[in-house]
Amino acid sequence: MKFLRTTRLDISDENVFPLAANIDEWALTGTFIYSDVSPESLSRKEMLAFRNGWLGTDSFGHSTFVLIQEISNEQLQSVISRLADYIFKNYGAPNLNLATKAAREEVEFSAELCEHPIGKMLSIDRTFSDKGITESF
Repeated sequence: MKFLRTTRLDISDENVFPLAANIDEWALTGTFIYSDVSPESLSRKEMLAFRNGWLGTDSFGHSTFVLIQEISNEQLQSVISRLADYIFKNYGAPNLNLATKAAREEVEFSAELCEHPIGKMLSIDRTFSDKGITESF
């Protein structure tokens, strides 16, 4: 199976995001972290993370770019587990079962973006609009 993995072209992620993801973390779009956020409440660095950041699943920091890579089933299950724990602890999921369901949905959506060849680099662009959050890849 293919999945997203953080990469860097330079050190700019360390300077522009509140927390930069490490190189080679499995990654997600991470848009869910902005679902209840108003644009006015975001700092400059948080806004940059919103606009152009993928979410690493080890540090839960951001990365400007991801690569499509092969992931084993065991690694994928670990991503789901870490994300479920993160959602449960940080986003008010009522229990770990519901957090795991939400984590699976996030992982499935991110995996759908991996229809490209191994090694393809992706970026993300998000905006707030009247209809909610809009993404392009």
